[in-house]
Amino acid sequence: MKKSFLAAVATGTLLASAAAAQAPQTTFKFDFGPGKVAPGYQQVLPTAAYSDASGYGFDFGTTVTGTDRGGKDALRSDFVSSKQPFYFSVDLPEGNYNVTVTLGDAKGASSTFLKAESRRLLLETTATKPGQLLTQTFTLNVKSRRINDTETVSLKPRELHKLDWDDKLTLEFDGANPCLVALQIVPAPQAVTVFLAGNSTVVNQDDEPWAAWGQMLPRFLKPGVAVANHAESGLTLGSFLGSKRLAKVLRVMKPGDYLFIEFGHNDQKDKGENDGAWKSYSERLHLFVQEARKKGGIPVLVTSTSRRTFGADGRIENSLGDFPAAARKVAEEEKVALIDLNAMSAKFYEALGPEESKKAFVHYPANTYPGQPQALADNTHFNPYGAYELAKCVVEGIKANQLGLVKFLKNDTPAFDPARPDALANWGWLDSPRSAVTKPDGN
Repeated sequence: MKKSFLAAVATGTLLASAAAAQAPQTTFKFDFGPGKVAPGYQQVLPTAAYSDASGYGFDFGTTVTGTDRGGKDALRSDFVSSKQPFYFSVDLPEGNYNVTVTLGDAKGASSTFLKAESRRLLLETTATKPGQLLTQTFTLNVKSRRINDTETVSLKPRELHKLDWDDKLTLEFDGANPCLVALQIVPAPQAVTVFLAGNSTVVNQDDEPWAAWGQMLPRFLKPGVAVANHAESGLTLGSFLGSKRLAKVLRVMKPGDYLFIEFGHNDQKDKGENDGAWKSYSERLHLFVQEARKKGGIPVLVTSTSRRTFGADGRIENSLGDFPAAARKVAEEEKVALIDLNAMSAKFYEALGPEESKKAFVHYPANTYPGQPQALADNTHFNPYGAYELAKCVVEGIKANQLGLVKFLKNDTPAFDPARPDALANWGWLDSPRSAVTKPDGN
């Protein structure tokens, strides 16, 4: 009996050890630069190129240099930097993570612009003085196609190469002189998740010069809440369902999470569909709301962004038919929060006027971007400035509805009136180097 017991204990110990060995690493503490390594940290030299074997490193062929300022503080005395944008990736399983970056130079000035994954804005241009170091924490979502042992999300071919859908977290460092000192990654399973369901006006656009409000929203949020953007170009409520994206969201949603739902542009064109009980736009909106509630989630309906359709009187004409009104009605019937982005976006365009409003959309002369031989004149999709302003509208909608997310809004976000938008001259955006000029698939 004693031998059997000891054998069982030994077997259990071995199995536990094997399981631990197979479990992916989820906590990291990186000390960047060629100087002394801080206790408990892993040194990252400029030569640390990403590979599947290492599971972390500088990615997509970008390179950095290392500087050691010396001194007693091993963590803060050295850093890596580059005069060109650079990427750093870490293999991570699906989930939310608190990601803490330390930026600056013990003896020089730095300037950093930070994005994550598929161009999610985290930090606008932020400068530090010589000797000043800045530490910022962001709660970021890493997602997976897997729903369960037999089902996965059906991705479009364009999505297969998006950073949002790979098996790692990628940070993009840009700016006049970005100096990366340290990086910590810790799982944040209790963080609130804001799931986004929508089309190309919501999605994390991978390529310049397109952008959408969903990828700008993280910039306005404190640690403790992560944005999981499941929107994609060309989707309707029906195709979001059919590609199993709602099933994926519901699989990982926990009580207290949010589901923001914005559709209409493509549903408007979707006249030939026939899928029984879920045929109508309103019925599907009801379904999304009800399914989120079953999981303890908090659904929020968002009316479709207006198109840039000016009438002779200089006002925006509705080009979306009854769809915005249908969303408003479902919100009233279901007694859920409504963010009327359709109305706010129209005010924004009208404030700029018929000509200046082009500067919020993808309107560019030929050859503005590499590989762009034709002029771009898109009155549906936004450039980064337009997307940023619409994200501010969504923030105002969060406030107006008194959602629990209000406590997670950053303190540096003043009240925003879409009728008085930010001046374009005060806006700054740095293009992502791995982007290509590729028109979104649908709206």
